[in-house]
Amino acid sequence: MTYTILVVDDSALNRKLVTTILKAKQFDVLEAEDGEQAFDLAAAHQPDLVLMDVQLPKEDGYSVTRRLRQNPSTQSLKIIALTAHAMAQEEERAREAGCDGYLSKPIDTRTLVPNILALLEGSGDLP
Repeated sequence: MTYTILVVDDSALNRKLVTTILKAKQFDVLEAEDGEQAFDLAAAHQPDLVLMDVQLPKEDGYSVTRRLRQNPSTQSLKIIALTAHAMAQEEERAREAGCDGYLSKPIDTRTLVPNILALLEGSGDLP
């Protein structure tokens, strides 16, 4: 099965890194550089998973996640928060906003795909 992943990050370099990894593993990838674009793409395309940077221009990732959870057409999307702030309260904040998982930056390129597949295929939660 081919999964579609929406990669949301205001850093073009971060988006390119994640997109390159995912495309090499045969994922379909959509990209957004801000919160508004992320919401619109998620609503229009219904990706299997959203990798959501939490620090975004216009609207932060937590706010976008809450809006996605309130929208009947997107409320069941799988969402993983991405943040450079690897502190316990950040993970708690991500979960409270409605994220299914939390990954800290810099992204571990070796575990990114296995973590995504574990969440998508129901074989486990993210650490």
